[in-house]
Amino acid sequence: MAALIAVTMLAVTAIKNEYIFFAGYVVLQYVVLATAWNILGGYTGYVNFGVAAFFGLGAYISVALFQETGFPLIVQILAAAVVSGLLGFGTGLLTLRLRGIFFSIATVGVAIILETVVRNVVGSSGIQILRPPAMAPFESYTKMLFTFMGLLAVVAVAIARYVETSWIGRGLRAIRDNEEAAACCGVSTLKLKLFACVVSGALMGAAGAMLPMYQSYIEPASTFDLNYTVSALAMAIIGGTSHFLGPVIGAVLLGSIEQIVTVTISSELNVLVIGVLLVLFVVAAPEGVLGIIGRRRRNQAALAPKQAADKVKAGRAL
Repeated sequence: MAALIAVTMLAVTAIKNEYIFFAGYVVLQYVVLATAWNILGGYTGYVNFGVAAFFGLGAYISVALFQETGFPLIVQILAAAVVSGLLGFGTGLLTLRLRGIFFSIATVGVAIILETVVRNVVGSSGIQILRPPAMAPFESYTKMLFTFMGLLAVVAVAIARYVETSWIGRGLRAIRDNEEAAACCGVSTLKLKLFACVVSGALMGAAGAMLPMYQSYIEPASTFDLNYTVSALAMAIIGGTSHFLGPVIGAVLLGSIEQIVTVTISSELNVLVIGVLLVLFVVAAPEGVLGIIGRRRRNQAALAPKQAADKVKAGRAL
């Protein structure tokens, strides 16, 4: 952890090209969103289409705190995480008794409701934000945002790893495989689902808290964009939902492709690229990149005894 932070700080001070940090921030943001989505959607099997609700709420909480109180960015992130976590708790109480497509539709409704409330209360014209000076030792605000998002990505992955390897992860996987059987075996299904919903929502809100400063502008249509949901879901599935590294691989892969397509062709093709890759992986490799790697390793392990026997026979023949 300390070595990773030291390398990040060295890169921030050594690299002068601002676009690298501008694009890298987006990739790291996707790492957080995909990892957060996977805690509920991957481990538990409850497909959440309301990513934009938590992400957008975190962004507007951050704007409100900055404009009204002038709190620093770290306080904005923490506040956004707390409020979005509370939204996750409330959403979970209302929707987690639903299953399958009914739960997914309900989470879409949460995003639509929040966007409508923001449009009517705050306004749909948008808010311009004037960035404050960057904190030392950062030379620019973009580098500072990149570092903060990098730290948040590390925290998100660490939380996902802990959840996956602990009794919490075993309970969530039991719910995904057969919720009735899990409940009969003594698993507190509702509490675990609420926990996953709160943690997932809090991480998404924390990621959204930095969006206003990144764009220097915020408005409801782009902040509550359904593309955030599509990207988080696709990246987790393409990387592999069974392991905490799966969403990271998917986010780095698709996020990098998005940035390359944006620079070389057009940003309008991003959704097309995600859609095509998602369909290909769902049809050809539903277990994702990690599933392909795991399958190849298993095949090699299965062939190893036969290859060893063939070598022995060849040696005897000589």
